[in-house]
Amino acid sequence: MKQYIFPNPAMLPKEASFCIGGDLKPNTIITAYKSGYFPWFMPGDPIIWHSPQKRAIFFPDEIKLHKSTKPFLKKYEVKFDHDFTSLINLCYKSRDKNETWLNDEMLKAYIKLANLGIAHSVEVYFENELIGGLYGLIFGKVFCGESMVSIKKEASKVALINLGKNLEKYGFLIDAQVINPHLKFMGAKEISQKEFLTIYYKLIDENTNLDFKKFKPFYN
Repeated sequence: MKQYIFPNPAMLPKEASFCIGGDLKPNTIITAYKSGYFPWFMPGDPIIWHSPQKRAIFFPDEIKLHKSTKPFLKKYEVKFDHDFTSLINLCYKSRDKNETWLNDEMLKAYIKLANLGIAHSVEVYFENELIGGLYGLIFGKVFCGESMVSIKKEASKVALINLGKNLEKYGFLIDAQVINPHLKFMGAKEISQKEFLTIYYKLIDENTNLDFKKFKPFYN
């Protein structure tokens, strides 16, 4: 089996904080994440692994619960690791195929990672219909967020709030990759690559007996 080695992100030039190549097999994805990278590229592009100079993160206890979201915590049903395959496919199908980094190979890889207990999902339902959620990977005490989706109002926010409420007591960090207005609205912070990697490398080596499926919905 071919093994890929990723360079220390801190050694990359600031104007090009990424690597190109490799494959999307589970072992490669695991190696990349443990090295501080995540995959992000558009259809037709080569595989690109990013470790940006500025990284978006959430401290779980600082995720914002806005007044407009509160009613939906009780209106929607939240489940954990109930149907990873349906959730990641919903993320894929809800996006323009020419503008999403998700492809068939990546879907298969993340489903395999879910079967290995590394990838996890938070699913949000309304009247037994899957309407949104999020998924990511867990290494030690870091949840590496990959994608969020909302088919109905506030669904992804409900998923994020539920994730944070369950992770905060375990001392987790949530890697949100790249800041955007929505993440900032929900309480994400942007820190330097150096600061992120210092925290990240420490936390991914910490053991946790986390049972994601036993997480409980947060109703406020």
